Amino acid sequence: MATYNQMQVQQKPKFSVAITTKGYQSLISNTLRDPARARRFTASITSAVAVNPALQECDAGTILAGALLGESLNLSPSPQLGQYYLVPFKQKAKYDRNNRLIRPESVTAQFVLGYKGYIQLALRSGQYKDLDVMVIKQGEYLGKDPETGKAKFQFVEDDDQRDALPTVGYMAYFEYLNGFRKVLYWSKEKMMTHADTYSKAFSRKNYEDLMAGKVPESEMWKYSSFWYKNFDDMAKKTLLRQLISRWGVMSIEMTKAMESDNAVATVSDNNEIITEPEPMPGASEQPELHTGKPEVGDGQALPHVDIAQSEPTTAEPVVDLSSL
Repeated sequence: MATYNQMQVQQKPKFSVAITTKGYQSLISNTLRDPARARRFTASITSAVAVNPALQECDAGTILAGALLGESLNLSPSPQLGQYYLVPFKQKAKYDRNNRLIRPESVTAQFVLGYKGYIQLALRSGQYKDLDVMVIKQGEYLGKDPETGKAKFQFVEDDDQRDALPTVGYMAYFEYLNGFRKVLYWSKEKMMTHADTYSKAFSRKNYEDLMAGKVPESEMWKYSSFWYKNFDDMAKKTLLRQLISRWGVMSIEMTKAMESDNAVATVSDNNEIITEPEPMPGASEQPELHTGKPEVGDGQALPHVDIAQSEPTTAEPVVDLSSL
């Protein structure tokens, strides 16, 4: 006999069918408020899901809600821009204290904001003259000014020479139109501690073993988190978010984006988009793309999914809706 969980999964229609229903089409029309744009959006996302096995496994409502969320923020999921991504996550079944099923096991599409998306939203507010985040190489950090406490830098001018140097930290900064500037610097050691503390996907020891080549090929699937695959880009996003949330101008769009980052958005029974933040420690600090543990648990990304967090050269995003 099929279990309740199995019956729930079997009853879910394919995305190509679900998106044509009256409720979903009404949600798209009400959100985009432009018939031509709605038709283009529907055709593009249907085509993108049809050619992507990973997204086909996801709950249709989370795919649609995540894509509409990005569209409502006027952000592009194009790999060339790296502003946001839809990442398939596997969630275990959830039970109440009486062992009654609350949520069946499912695969959902999670909305993940790229660090370039943060930059785009901030500049769009019209308050920033400049905004950027970068790695700091060996010898470039000169300590803090003894009077102001501000970090001092002297950058290596030769790009080839600079690229060859080891990374020792990360620096994010912004400048308002009125001239106010703020610079935030974290050493790589501090960022490593931050990731080790807040990310279930990351372990300092495992990272050191990976960098030392001590991880056998058969166990590489455990290291699919981008804290392992692209530590620098994850660090950039973390530092930029710290800078903007503490000292930056927070527009309505930016606030909405930060609240939605790493969340699973879905369509309610009333055809409204509801957002459920990822239930992980430190989720407000940075995204989790994999638990890094062999067992499957809440918030664990599918092992076969490979997504660049921000740089399009490292991997392709799960869904490319660049034609929207």
